[in-house]
Amino acid sequence: MGLIRSAARGRTGETSGLAQPERWLEDWFAGGRSASGIHVTPGTAMHYSPWWAGVRVIAEDVGSLPLHLYERLDRGKQRARAHSLYRVLRHQANPMMSSQALRETLTHHAVTWGNGVAQVVTHPRTGVVEELWPLRPDRLRICVRRLGGGRFTRVYQYRDDVNGITATLLPDEVLHVAGLGYDGVRGYPVVELAANSIGLGLATETHGSKVFSNGSAPGGALSHPGVLSPEARRRMAADWEDIHRSIDNAHRVAILEEGVTWQAVGMPNDSAQFLETRKLQIGEMGRWLRLPPHMIGDLDRATFSNIEQQQIDYVSSALRTWLERWETAIWTQLLTTSEQDRYYAEHLVDVLLRGDTLTRYQAYAVGRQNGWLSANDIRERENENPVPGGDVYLVPLNMVPSDQVSAPAPGDGQAPGRSVRGARSAAARRKIADRYGLRIARADAKLLELESTHVTALAAEHLPAPDEGGGERGRTRSVLGFLTALQQLYDGLIQERTLEAWYPLFLALAEDIGEEAAKEAPGPGPDKPVDLATWVHAYTSAHAAYRAVSSVGQLRKVAEEAPADPAAAVAERLAKWAAERPEQLSRWQTSQLPNAAAREVWKDHGVERLVWNTSGSSDCPFCERMDGRTVSIDRPFAAAGSSVEGEDKDAPRLDVHRDLHHPPLHPGCDCQMDPD
Repeated sequence: MGLIRSAARGRTGETSGLAQPERWLEDWFAGGRSASGIHVTPGTAMHYSPWWAGVRVIAEDVGSLPLHLYERLDRGKQRARAHSLYRVLRHQANPMMSSQALRETLTHHAVTWGNGVAQVVTHPRTGVVEELWPLRPDRLRICVRRLGGGRFTRVYQYRDDVNGITATLLPDEVLHVAGLGYDGVRGYPVVELAANSIGLGLATETHGSKVFSNGSAPGGALSHPGVLSPEARRRMAADWEDIHRSIDNAHRVAILEEGVTWQAVGMPNDSAQFLETRKLQIGEMGRWLRLPPHMIGDLDRATFSNIEQQQIDYVSSALRTWLERWETAIWTQLLTTSEQDRYYAEHLVDVLLRGDTLTRYQAYAVGRQNGWLSANDIRERENENPVPGGDVYLVPLNMVPSDQVSAPAPGDGQAPGRSVRGARSAAARRKIADRYGLRIARADAKLLELESTHVTALAAEHLPAPDEGGGERGRTRSVLGFLTALQQLYDGLIQERTLEAWYPLFLALAEDIGEEAAKEAPGPGPDKPVDLATWVHAYTSAHAAYRAVSSVGQLRKVAEEAPADPAAAVAERLAKWAAERPEQLSRWQTSQLPNAAAREVWKDHGVERLVWNTSGSSDCPFCERMDGRTVSIDRPFAAAGSSVEGEDKDAPRLDVHRDLHHPPLHPGCDCQMDPD
């Protein structure tokens, strides 16, 4: 049973006194007075706000960081949740204390007293670590004993006279986190080393308090032209202090008799540089604790440009040292020799190094596009659940070993005259588009929920139900009223929300495609980015308007063709859209938008001609007819009103209803184009 836990079961009834003094009383009689005359101990030091702030920063940061026990794998690692120590380190150190509270407490002890020590409570039969209980540093003595044969060991003598506990603990019975020390065993008591600095800070606070208690005026002397008896001097001094001592009596009027005058004695605060001294002491505490000034509230020289770098420096220097001390202590003292090759403890410091949202997402994009982060890796760091298929790692197709660049084998689907670079870029563009497919489908599914809610409400309000017959309510309802309200809905809210849902996704897809397409262009290539925002907005607005017209037309048709129950017909069409439309939109936009965006980039980079390239997996006769067709970049591959022949002249033809400046030729077509 732990010493602290046993003490909690019942006190002995003894209290501190001269016969059995507490440690603080021993320290008081032993000394501890600084050069400023202020008595400095670990307890009094915590009354000084810069010291408190520094100790609090380190202790709370160490305690707040997630601490995990990991198991080494052949390549990589995994969290060792099945190990009994995992729960103790990550969640609950003992029945009264969380892991966070224990680590915060021991770090405070180590920073202030030089040593943070906890008793290790193990299972009596298995020896498994079950609990960790912190030991008060003022009641602990760390000794080094010689074992013989040139070997030494540590011994921890714990004496609590108040609770009647005296114990000697061996190294395997404690977890010891030590600060900087002189012998590698015990840490320096930093408060004792910094006593003069802390004492000066406390002295300035005491001085300031006394000045304000005296009405912000320095001390002084009353001068009488004659000779006063001792009794008269005492009476005059007492009367003066009764009138003016304390802040409540400040600025009272004094009446001086018999030629008595007042003369200030002492240095004013501005001459003593009182404020400058207080500011200097904040920096002093930062030097003792290795903290940047902003961590303890000194923001005089902090700027938006340097405070982030100061935070990184704090984590990588001061805090990292304490984390390494903790991790090493756990590895050497809580793991058996056989476990040390398999397990280790590690803190997660990412939470202290997280940038703003834009910076994080930019970093994620680099890791995702270059293949060392998966979608689920990113979601885990953002505290989100994994998604199906999110464990796939992408490989940039334009970054391959040089000895693997070769001409494609015959029959691989590459069009005649198509370059290796063009084939690789086309594959990269297709892969980029595939990444957006699920996101586009999800965005459209959410949009459909909104659309269905409003359309269903309009149908319930305007369309007659089968059981209403010719009643008064049925006569006030009509398909015409429904269509009028429907047109207003789609011209306003639905188009607006469609643009909001599509535009960010379409712009991100177009920019990623544009970056890849620029690599195929002559001239500056990728070094000349193309602003696609205006073009994507026009593209999205046109498609949103087309979607609105098509939706209203379909709903008009089903409502007019089902006079018995138009509301049911509308609901059936909405259900059909929900089942099919998101996937259809995703498939179409991941084919059309990449080709359209690439064409815009190539136009801006001076490409003059484009060539149609049919996918190697396509068995469509119309797409085969288009394969290899080359046109000027300003002219369509097929004009509106023309047609594309099938396998022979007698086979059906595919009519072209719009100027075809880029693939796809039809729904399901996965053809692409390249600069000629």
